Amino acid sequence: MTVSSAVVALALPALVALGGTSQAAAQGPCDIYAAGGTPCVAAHSTTRALFASYNGPLYQVQRTSDSAVRDIGVLSAGGVADAAAQDTFCAGTGCTITRVYDQTGSSGNTLVYQGPGGTGGADAAAVATTEAVTVAGHKAYALYINPGNSYFAGGSGVPIGSSPEGEYMVTSGTHVNNGCCFDYGNTETDHRADGNGAMDAINFGTECWFGGCGGTGPWVQADLENGLFSGGSKAWNPSQVAQTSHFVTAMLKNNGTTQMALQGANAQSGSLTKFYGGALPSGYNPMHKQGAIILGSGGDCCQTNRNASAGTFYEGVMVKGYPSDATDAAVQANIAAAGYTTGTPFTPGAKVSLQATTSCCTNEYLRHDTSDDKVVIAPVTTGSSPADKAAATWIVRPGLADSTCISFESADVAGSYLRHYAFQLHLDPQGGTTQFAADATFCPQPGNSGTGYSFPSFNYPAKYIRHYNYTGYVAGNGGSNSWDATASWAQDTSWLIASPWG
Repeated sequence: MTVSSAVVALALPALVALGGTSQAAAQGPCDIYAAGGTPCVAAHSTTRALFASYNGPLYQVQRTSDSAVRDIGVLSAGGVADAAAQDTFCAGTGCTITRVYDQTGSSGNTLVYQGPGGTGGADAAAVATTEAVTVAGHKAYALYINPGNSYFAGGSGVPIGSSPEGEYMVTSGTHVNNGCCFDYGNTETDHRADGNGAMDAINFGTECWFGGCGGTGPWVQADLENGLFSGGSKAWNPSQVAQTSHFVTAMLKNNGTTQMALQGANAQSGSLTKFYGGALPSGYNPMHKQGAIILGSGGDCCQTNRNASAGTFYEGVMVKGYPSDATDAAVQANIAAAGYTTGTPFTPGAKVSLQATTSCCTNEYLRHDTSDDKVVIAPVTTGSSPADKAAATWIVRPGLADSTCISFESADVAGSYLRHYAFQLHLDPQGGTTQFAADATFCPQPGNSGTGYSFPSFNYPAKYIRHYNYTGYVAGNGGSNSWDATASWAQDTSWLIASPWG
């Protein structure tokens, strides 16, 4: 998309978590595709192995503090990502995801961010810690793409020309926009819009390219270059159905000459729905695929421009050939059995540090003063004193006023909690009153800026934990108080959940 403009039935044992170790899957999606005669030519994931035997790296993270990198692998062959290795490596600093490795072993298909230090270009690598999920009972991290993030691989062994191929990705119906274009799949090698059929990628979002769309989406569509297709023509396909689940399976297959199909499902349970199966759009037969791989942007991005789309990527593959419906169904069953659930860093008893996300202050953390009861943001580094590290560490407790929300107890002043009083944040001993409980309870939600988490107050739900002039408040987006200023409000009220300093 341009920015401008063998039938086999397969038994699918689930991934099972026993104790503290990851149990390998008997089959992964790529094993199922191979058994169906359509082998994977590329396989990417930040959450799990997509072959039962895979025991290599899933992705690479880079630390903000010293630019060091580390590959993040699986807990065991065929298993789930080793999120603890990322947490240890990134403790006390930010991290980005710089590479997503191809599990087929082809270095030419490793996805690298499209920016300086990556493949070159105008984009940046995505923050590595924005969304934690659970897979087979184990923590894993999503590749959470915001506008200005995208990934590319030059491609090796990927179908080209009119050769048939199939693709799927697991994405999210809760993090989307209408920017062009959140794609995963086959794209141009030259980062240019090279005409009809030069792309063959899954698109997921709310963009209605040709107009006349039914509803608000998000939808599974086909980016074939010069258009996002809901079916076999520029007219809206009334069989399209919005996919709003947190976890969504999106599938596209295209035989390159006569037909394609679009399918989707809730990635946690249920079977695939076929939105379209029929002729290719006029002017797209035959296809002219070039065999590079895109993730998170359209095909003519992002060497001289920036990606405009938002979306989440958990896993995806590209296969050689046109998969059968039975193979597709078996893959969907495998995805559902993988056990994707929404993860949360707010488990009662967990220790966390809250890192500011505003560009001025990304090395600063929410902490209490040691000389008074005020709460501020201040730099914390590996060289900081133990006292400073402890002051920037909080223990998650069930919400004092509502157990479905949370309260933050100080890690170094037992029994004292983060609370607001006259809209300023303080650290005060648990007062035991209804008022104190309400003032000390916050209800996490996705970050107002699209990054991290935001914390609306339980008793003032339009006011969020905010830093303003390095001091902590609960603040509305506009109001009579200086700390309600609209400038940078979304960023100032969005926090990354960092590994605890103390």
